Amino acid sequence: MTNLGRLSLNTATCRPYTLAECVDAAAAAGWGAVGPWRDRVQEVGASTAARMIADVGLRVSSLCRGGFITARDDDTAAQALTDNRLAIDEAATLGAHELVMVVGGLPASYELMHMPHTAADSTDKNLVAARQRVADRIGQLVPYARDKGVRLALEPMNPLFTADRGVLTTLAQSLAIAGDHAPDEVGVVVDTYHVWWDPDLHTSIARAGDEGRISSYQICDWTLPLAADTLNSRGFPGDGYIDFPTITRWVAEAGYIGDIEVEIFNTAIWGLPAAETVRITSERYAELVLPYL
Repeated sequence: MTNLGRLSLNTATCRPYTLAECVDAAAAAGWGAVGPWRDRVQEVGASTAARMIADVGLRVSSLCRGGFITARDDDTAAQALTDNRLAIDEAATLGAHELVMVVGGLPASYELMHMPHTAADSTDKNLVAARQRVADRIGQLVPYARDKGVRLALEPMNPLFTADRGVLTTLAQSLAIAGDHAPDEVGVVVDTYHVWWDPDLHTSIARAGDEGRISSYQICDWTLPLAADTLNSRGFPGDGYIDFPTITRWVAEAGYIGDIEVEIFNTAIWGLPAAETVRITSERYAELVLPYL
């Protein structure tokens, strides 16, 4: 039997399904963990969600997500920090030691993203300043997260999403911000979809391992043609163009022994039964990832 104990089902992979349905599908397949998004947690409450997950013997690999802390306007930024502290509380209740941080895009995109914004935000396209605000606000959140036993896990985004979702686009940029804090306070996420293209990926993964900062290894494939909503251009490992054996070997050589979280945004996959999604992923994991861990 293939050992699937390190696999974790990120609930975005089975987006139409409830937390209970995701938990049941992962447990039935012999997976070891789930990585819930906050919407699924908030539907039942963090304490209830924690019990549901623990009752079937699963771990919580991470909580998705905090972040969107790039606003120029002080009041908007304060709202974001308040929400991030709530996310930290939820992670602590779940027993999740990693809170994934999608730091946010340019303030000029906030209206497009249906986020609170001001006129000052709507005209702000200063990428350098936005990245500095990320560093500053991570610094503001670290003491609260540390007290709760939660590490902030910076997730670099594919450059396609710089404007609207993440002004950090490489592991190196994320590690530069993380380096201002202890390894158990700020880590980084290695998401194959977002980092596979990076010519410095091997070096950055090795550095993250040396510093003890790899918070999560997330897997899904880069598929073509791109979907109309490019965020949903993800597939099962093996469906696209990512070299999973090589990247997985790098992550393993960096000393990472945590969960392997499957996070797929794809409308066709969302139409599958959760058990079928888990079955296909299990097969691809056994072929493309597990032998290289």
